[in-house]
Amino acid sequence: MGPMRSIWKGDLSFGLVNVPVKVYSATESHDRKSYQVDSKDGTRIRYRRVREGTDTEVDYSDIANAYETDSGETVILTKEDLATLPVQKSPEISILEFVPTEQVDPIYFDKPYYLEPSSKSPKAYALLAQALQKTDRLAIAQFTLRNRTRLAALRVVDGVMTLQTLLWPDEVRAADFPFLEEDTEIRPQELDMASSLIETMAKDFDPSEFEDRYQNELSKLVAAKADGAEAFPESDEEPEADEDSEVADLLAALRASVKDNGPADEKSGGAESTAKKAPPKKAAAKKAPAKKAAAKKTPQKSTAAKSTEKKSTAKKTSAKKTAKKSA
Repeated sequence: MGPMRSIWKGDLSFGLVNVPVKVYSATESHDRKSYQVDSKDGTRIRYRRVREGTDTEVDYSDIANAYETDSGETVILTKEDLATLPVQKSPEISILEFVPTEQVDPIYFDKPYYLEPSSKSPKAYALLAQALQKTDRLAIAQFTLRNRTRLAALRVVDGVMTLQTLLWPDEVRAADFPFLEEDTEIRPQELDMASSLIETMAKDFDPSEFEDRYQNELSKLVAAKADGAEAFPESDEEPEADEDSEVADLLAALRASVKDNGPADEKSGGAESTAKKAPPKKAAAKKAPAKKAAAKKTPQKSTAAKSTEKKSTAKKTSAKKTAKKSA
């Protein structure tokens, strides 16, 4: 990551208290940068702002924004027009209220910014940060950035006050799906099985355990392409079984268990009927040796059959001898 540079300075204010701060962007993309080229020869592709239907290029300073009114009429606003908006111009981050942390759903979180104390003494900053942590509340603040009014939640992350901009309520879409109107029946044993599935995968979150495989593989592909080599040669070897595959097998078994307790059991009482059916399976298992014993008896029967065949052959032979003597 590159060096952090503040993007603006402001005053964090609540009541009669003002805390001077510097604002930094808390995130940056790790995606590899690229630009578009013609695939035939690598010539770079450029975009130009031209008048529609012509090849005449328009200077950036001459470009304005067109907006539509509610009645569908087009209105052109220049940069000078937009500058007349009576939006608060002061670089003040005004704390409006302090709310319980769990009341702000993460779906409203947008972009995070770090705040650094910019005064000679960081005491006021540290006092507010510790008070926020002690009360376990979020500070709801409002400020103006690039001529746009923003709502934000102020919280403490690793000792640093972090300003997380919030989406406005009308920017969050309502989830209106047909299935929400359906009365889906979930049986207790199904819920217990799903819960046990979750418990088998429960652990503390450590983001350092995960990696962006796409970016890593993209880097290998770029390096290999530069060297004229193949990045991902195909392999005929089957992957060795590891702990992950064992976990996958366990999950499959749990899912199968849920499936086995499906609609077929509902008529006979669900889990109770399953418990009642279990003993017959054991009884069948006990009968198995009897089948083996029967299999062992088979050779004895064939031996008896052979002896019978020998006796009948002996009778036939003696009959033939008697016939020869009489002749």
